[in-house]
Amino acid sequence: MTDINFIRNISNINNNLDINSIKKQDVNKQSESTFKELLNEKKCQANALSFSKHAAERIEQRNIDVSESVSDRLNEALEQAKDKGLRNVLVMIDSSAFILNTLSNKVITAVNSSELKENIFTNIDGAVIK
Repeated sequence: MTDINFIRNISNINNNLDINSIKKQDVNKQSESTFKELLNEKKCQANALSFSKHAAERIEQRNIDVSESVSDRLNEALEQAKDKGLRNVLVMIDSSAFILNTLSNKVITAVNSSELKENIFTNIDGAVIK
């Protein structure tokens, strides 16, 4: 009789191990999908265009309109410049100029139409006109 009890105990242990391993697999799948989602979210955030403190100050001081359409055009120009291998780019949008750094996805500075005259832009690799 002790042999039967021993076998029952072993089979119960095996059943419990199988359930635990299934639970661990489910947790691993959930954490893996959560990690993938988090990684994709961070990639999207990393590719988003941001404004440096200097650029934000210049935009405010010079009353430069940065509407959603301007922001979309800046993002398009950023992608075009990256595709060409450019690092620091002058982007002309309507009557404003923006200097973008493609490595950091940042607007470095901004100039309005009244300050564009007689201005020299240095340390740029190229220009994108939108």
